[in-house]
Amino acid sequence: MRFGVTFANSGPGADPEHAVALAGLAEEAGFDTLWTVEHAVIPAGFGSSYPYSRDGRLPGGEDVPIPDPLIWLAFVAAATVRIRLATGILILPQRNPVLLAKEAATLDVLSGGRLILGVGVGWLREEFDALGVPWPERGARTEEYVAALRTLWTEPEPTFAGRFVSFAKAKSYPKPLRPGGVPIVVGGHSEAAARRAGRLGDGFFPAIGDVDEVARLVGIARDTARDAGRDPLALEVTCGAPRDPDAVARLADLGVSRLTISGVGDLESLRARFGRFRERVMDRVG
Repeated sequence: MRFGVTFANSGPGADPEHAVALAGLAEEAGFDTLWTVEHAVIPAGFGSSYPYSRDGRLPGGEDVPIPDPLIWLAFVAAATVRIRLATGILILPQRNPVLLAKEAATLDVLSGGRLILGVGVGWLREEFDALGVPWPERGARTEEYVAALRTLWTEPEPTFAGRFVSFAKAKSYPKPLRPGGVPIVVGGHSEAAARRAGRLGDGFFPAIGDVDEVARLVGIARDTARDAGRDPLALEVTCGAPRDPDAVARLADLGVSRLTISGVGDLESLRARFGRFRERVMDRVG
């Protein structure tokens, strides 16, 4: 099993010295990935409900610094050697897929093939409004953009005709270092996200640690992959690490590939947190 650090670019991670130190600590502690989050804007007083907190509000409040994930990852890529660089997640329907294909491929090449592109449909409707991106059909837009990205990454003269994006013989170089392009991980803890991961993801990131719910969603993702003629066991599953060691063992038995913990905090508390996690989890199931 592998292990990752989430929310790496939020809050204290916006400081450049802290960002480099955090990445170094994570790499030294044996984590294999850094996961970043994304919000272009957070409209004041938003009414949408944040799906990963009990009160529906964003941790850290509306003023929490959230640097652009790709730029942040490029910055820490230059200060690291081994650790993989992941968006967890990037809000794909808000992005232009042609530009994103170039940005992601560039980062992948410059980092030595370390990029993982985690994508999701988004939850903050007011942010979509601010960006002028339609809120309806964002799931369909996301799926089409995934296909467009892979076309741009793998074909010498990429041509694509869809409902939301079209291009003809649009050469895009450099290509990602891996033959199939940058791995795409589908984030989200809904059934729709699980099915999307099964149909077209290289991985699935429900970002929760409840064993029963993870088991249910992973079952949906793998059944969908099987129905789509894909290998269900090839789907890499990442989820949050539970506190209970028995729950960790159950997740391992489910075939979960990676557990993550938060990277938000000052450097001394992070050093202690990483050390405790290594003793409690990594050394036991790694």
